[in-house]
Amino acid sequence: KEEDGLWEETFKSHTDTKPNGPTSISLDFSLPGVEHVYGIPEHADDLKLKTTDGGDPYRLYNLDVFQYELYNPMALYGSIPVMLAHNTQRTMGIFWLNAAETWVDISSNTMLDFVQGSSEKPQTDVRWISESGIIDVFIMLGPKPSDVFSQYASLTGTQSFPPLASLGYHQCRWNYNDQEDVKSVDQGFDQHDIPYDFIWLDIEHADGKRYFTWDPHKFSQPKEMLQGLMDKKRKMVAIVDPHIKVDSGYKIHNEITSKDFYVKNKDGGNYEGWCWPGGNENGQTNPIVTTLLVAFQGSMENLFTWNDMNEPSVFNGPEVTMHKDALHGKWEHRDIHNMYGLYVQMATAEGQIQRSGGAERPFVLTRAFFAGSQRFGAVWTGDNAAEWDHLKISIPMCLSLGLVGVSFCGADVGGFFKNPSTELLVRWYQTGAYQPFFRAHAHLDTTRREPWLFGPENTALIREAVRQRYALLPYWYQLFFQAYRTGMPVMRPLWVDYPKDTATFTIDDEFLIGSDLLVHPVTEEGSRGVTAYLPGAGEVWYDVHTFQKHNGAQNLYIPVTLSSIPVFQRGGSIIPRKDRVRRSSACMENDPYTLYVALSPKKFAEGKLYIDDGHSFNYDTKKEFIHRSLTFANNKKISCITMKITSISEMIWHANLLIHFQTGKETPVDFEFDSSMSVLTLRKPGMNAGDDWTLLLQ
Repeated sequence: KEEDGLWEETFKSHTDTKPNGPTSISLDFSLPGVEHVYGIPEHADDLKLKTTDGGDPYRLYNLDVFQYELYNPMALYGSIPVMLAHNTQRTMGIFWLNAAETWVDISSNTMLDFVQGSSEKPQTDVRWISESGIIDVFIMLGPKPSDVFSQYASLTGTQSFPPLASLGYHQCRWNYNDQEDVKSVDQGFDQHDIPYDFIWLDIEHADGKRYFTWDPHKFSQPKEMLQGLMDKKRKMVAIVDPHIKVDSGYKIHNEITSKDFYVKNKDGGNYEGWCWPGGNENGQTNPIVTTLLVAFQGSMENLFTWNDMNEPSVFNGPEVTMHKDALHGKWEHRDIHNMYGLYVQMATAEGQIQRSGGAERPFVLTRAFFAGSQRFGAVWTGDNAAEWDHLKISIPMCLSLGLVGVSFCGADVGGFFKNPSTELLVRWYQTGAYQPFFRAHAHLDTTRREPWLFGPENTALIREAVRQRYALLPYWYQLFFQAYRTGMPVMRPLWVDYPKDTATFTIDDEFLIGSDLLVHPVTEEGSRGVTAYLPGAGEVWYDVHTFQKHNGAQNLYIPVTLSSIPVFQRGGSIIPRKDRVRRSSACMENDPYTLYVALSPKKFAEGKLYIDDGHSFNYDTKKEFIHRSLTFANNKKISCITMKITSISEMIWHANLLIHFQTGKETPVDFEFDSSMSVLTLRKPGMNAGDDWTLLLQ
């Protein structure tokens, strides 16, 4: 029976010819014993997925969404068709490998009202529906959360190991006007003693939106500009969208045309659509073109890339994207739509690697993504707004991405659209400083919001948040090394480390960084206090600012002021820091590490320290790195560090502390002991991080 829309479908003024006719595939999954499911980003919603009974399914279809709605299953910029299910017995995952438009329906008997005390077993049912393709599903059986992460990583790869500098602070807006503007902003950070690593340029830097070029008037000396940043050990990112201006005088367009790299329309001609380069005078490039362009433009080594609008965005297309019957070779766009952005980022990352002859790690940020995008760089949550609810939602959005492999994620600090209040901006910096990708960004029509434009008191608060980020860079870096090696998320929900604690299963206003830092950002306007859940019966947590100790398995009320960032270190952990903060991460390269040891009444403390050159592939190709185990234990050699005391209270003023090296050499070390806070500080022990050593109390 022929029905309207089966063989040809119209949407407003657009027509989808459906040359292969009506298709779809679907499969249902029942999850007995499961109440909590997570994942399938990207959606601006809670961490725990909701039932869709009586409403719209979660949609996975990469779109350029203008001012997206919150707490809504609507499609956003990226799609990862991976769902995790968790209960106290098991964690498991479903990977629905399909890049076509996909819908996910969720129903659960526990989400309905039924008689209290009912013996009905909880169950969640999930239906996946894709427009085209084949049924290709991977079930990841766990049973532990870490097992699911490694199982998924074995299929799609782990998070790429980023350059250390990319874990620092990034300053961006649409747009810095010209070279003088860039120089002025750069100097402003030095004048106000705020560190940063990258300054970013949006679309206005190019000559008439011709990507891979510079505006000849506003950016007439790009190498001079980049060299000025390099002299300060800083870097720049320039945007490259996948839209190429049709211009016979534009080398890039001519090269693409000669190699026939443009996407085709249904009739075989070059696909043309409207985006930033202008009217119907630009074509969507085939993603493969980007690698040729980035590799051979002769750009300086401190210039990196931002892939935006790569859903792909087409202003005059259906739903502001490419027609489904466009062609990539023999493949219809409908079949590969959600992976288009992945290939743009992949090609860009490969181009950067080629630029250095394979020596240097790339840095590429993308807005659109798919399963496996983690192998090629970072992701951000798109065009958010300067509103408190958008600050709050950044936490579950990043947590959801981390659960499905994308650890290097963040949200635009301050909000992209609209102008934040001073309080909101400060709180956003404090939150962003503890999320993996830390970038401030703003729309063309917003007022300027460099960190020093809101009065000296607020400048000081923002400076302190950014400095806290830089002090913790050694910890962030070793966590990203772990993510690269194992697939473990860097920023993670509490239940990942406390899988049997049901109180953690729906928490998404706080999170863990690795296993050892717990962060509860202040995301309510005018807040005078927050309540943080500290997990772990029998464990202790230390306020990182005051060193005050708190027991685990409790809800702790924390009074806050505008300067407060509630952060706790887990008892039994050792966290490496660099407390001598300078203007960029590279300037801190040779500064000493400080180890923060948080004791536990039940177990010895342990941690990791990872060191390499911070930018090359030598850690892999030449095995040039230091990866140390750090242990604080009771008179027992565990690894490279052993301290012969069981609690700080054993420290007395007439004690002697010695550093014992594996060679037999012993060196005394100065120390201070604050009995009021039970804090022992060792001053300038003078050992190399690569040496084996033991701390002795005599």
